[in-house]
Amino acid sequence: MNLYITSGTYEYLKTLKEKHPSEYIILMQNSENSLLLHETEGKSVFKEPRKYEVIDSSGTFENAGFAVLNHIPVTDEGRPVFEYRFKNRSRSIENQPGFAAIRVLRPLSSNTYIILTLWENEQGFERWQKSKAFEKAHDKKETDVGVEKQKIFSGPSYITKYVIPEGD
Repeated sequence: MNLYITSGTYEYLKTLKEKHPSEYIILMQNSENSLLLHETEGKSVFKEPRKYEVIDSSGTFENAGFAVLNHIPVTDEGRPVFEYRFKNRSRSIENQPGFAAIRVLRPLSSNTYIILTLWENEQGFERWQKSKAFEKAHDKKETDVGVEKQKIFSGPSYITKYVIPEGD
C-alpha cells in the first residue's frame, strides 16, 4: 500500500478530490496550509506527490476529523531499527477513545518517516497524549531498550496537526 501527499490551496485540493470520487483521498487543513492524502495500491492521481510506503496500519479514515503527522528524520543506518520498533509496537493507541487510524509511512524519496494518526476530533488526540498508554508507549525512547536518539535520528522530529472538514 502507498500513501501520497500533496499540498496546495484548499479550494484547488477540494476540486482535485472531487474529480476522483472513487479514490481513497482525504482533505485536511490548518492555519498554514492544506493537504490531500491519497492511499492506494496503484499510482497516485497527484502530479508531483511526496511518496510513502505504508509499513504498518490500523483503522480507517471514515470517522476522522483530526489528523496528526509526526515527521521523524531517520539516518539510513537507523531505518531497520526504527521500522522494527514500529512494527513491534504495543498497539495501545488503537484502543483509545476517539482513535480512527494510524499509518506508519516509509519515505520513498527522503529520510523523513511520518507517523500519521487520525482521530474523531482534537480532544481524542489530547486524551491520548495525557493517557498512561501514551506514557508507556514513549517511556523507553532514549534508553538501551528503546531507540538511541543520536544513532538513528538525523534531525529533530516535529508534529503538524490538521482539521478534516466534515464531508471532505
